[in-house]
Amino acid sequence: MRLLHHEKNKTIDFLLPGNSLLLNSAMQPDLTVSRTYSGPICLQDPLDKELMTESSLFNPLSDIKVKVQSSFMVSLGVSERAEYHGKSHSGTFPHGNNRSFSTMHPRNKTPYIQNLSSLPTRTELRTTGVFGHLGGRLVMPNTGVSLLIPHGAIPEENSWEIYMSINQGEPSLQSDGSEVLLSPEVTCGPPDMIVTTPFALTIPHCADVSSEHWNIHLKKRTQQGKWEEVMSVEDESTSCYCLLDPFACHVLLDSFGTYALTGEPITDCAVKQLKVAVFGCMSCNSLDYNLRVYCVDNTPCAFQEVVSDERHQGGQLLEEPKLLHFKGNTFSLQISVLDIPPFLWRIKPFTACQEVPFSRVWSSNRQPLHCAFSLERYTPTTTQLSCKICIRQLKGHEQILQVQTSILESERETITFIAQEDSTFPAQTGPKAFKIPYSIRQRICATFDTPNAKGKDWQMLAQKNSINRNLSYFATQSSPSAVILNLWEARHQHDGDLDSLACALEEIGRTHTKLSNITESQLDEADFNYSRQNGL
Repeated sequence: MRLLHHEKNKTIDFLLPGNSLLLNSAMQPDLTVSRTYSGPICLQDPLDKELMTESSLFNPLSDIKVKVQSSFMVSLGVSERAEYHGKSHSGTFPHGNNRSFSTMHPRNKTPYIQNLSSLPTRTELRTTGVFGHLGGRLVMPNTGVSLLIPHGAIPEENSWEIYMSINQGEPSLQSDGSEVLLSPEVTCGPPDMIVTTPFALTIPHCADVSSEHWNIHLKKRTQQGKWEEVMSVEDESTSCYCLLDPFACHVLLDSFGTYALTGEPITDCAVKQLKVAVFGCMSCNSLDYNLRVYCVDNTPCAFQEVVSDERHQGGQLLEEPKLLHFKGNTFSLQISVLDIPPFLWRIKPFTACQEVPFSRVWSSNRQPLHCAFSLERYTPTTTQLSCKICIRQLKGHEQILQVQTSILESERETITFIAQEDSTFPAQTGPKAFKIPYSIRQRICATFDTPNAKGKDWQMLAQKNSINRNLSYFATQSSPSAVILNLWEARHQHDGDLDSLACALEEIGRTHTKLSNITESQLDEADFNYSRQNGL
């Protein structure tokens, strides 16, 4: 038997025979600075091991080919080998995109590369789609924001236009005390829509997740424009569920509205992840060259805002962005230009080093934080620029951006990055939006929703998928296994990690009924009838 799950540029075959598991797996300079320096400062070696480790977060991973085999899945009626081909991403977004965007050296171009100029402008951070009983997925391209509408959440013979948007203006959520905004403000609607099964909303965040250092909250804006706390991520609740991954939070909800994540640091070791990047462009004076260094929250939508602004100014990304871990220890941020070639370039006086107050960085969600540096060539014959940009927090982390570029546009190599796979598919409807084929999903739910004397039920299914808290939420659902699988779909929308799911099922080792004697034609006919009944 072969079951195929088709998506654009991707085919998933389920492989599940045998008795063993096979797993291979124009903007002005920012003036909010407290001091400037013209002399050199002592810095750590930029090529230390920590920096090398951080840089590796942005390296693209090669194509992977994963084979999945599970004797448990054989009992669910799958009896022929299949393979999953996909693109691996760092982080949950992207991640990668990362969750975030994954960057690469300009010399290593692949068909997946997307140039900065092709990104949508800020006015386009809104997307819509029409969904029916079969459900689907709505994605905000290149932002890490997505919405999963499960099968059956919308009543039969109904279809609704669902939308998502990201607030790019001044945040309406005003932080209280030490609380900071960790994510974009995401709106999904229509607000009066009632779903029968919880939908999954994925929101990127910039916190270095640790329950020891952060108290993270999900908040919702009321119709009166006020923000109310829905729940703490660590709370037990039966009204909604939050699962915090390293780069995103996946929330199970039954009502639409505007949501955001906030964080209250518990200790000085609480860390915000910042993305640091350097852009350059010629000034009106042909001998001058301007460098703009940005430090923004490490969410794809925050970086997209920077890219949009720079594109309109003619700015060029000069080096792959990197991650900076900014601690809540009240120490400021220093940004310095180093190793400027003597007798070829000089930097304008009193601008070699700029220091940004802690509070300005810690609450940098109001607008993209940047510092501007003015360089000048001694002669027009100088066409190459090489220098280093050091970004470091006093008594904290440091990153080095190595700039090596041509002043002449015709000779400049454009820095590019890998686009997320979902960037061209804002709305997917029906079975093609899900990684798990419908027939397999139904068998899993029928198996694990049934109580078992040995405890091999939906609770173990949750635990094997790293869902270890607030299980009472799932107990209130008509099909706990279905909601767990919806959460799995939201978490694995980019990697489609079917092998991990098969592995979890194999470890549980429970079989509800033997279906291996069912022929391939019978199962194919069942899937055909399901598709025909639902208008596919």
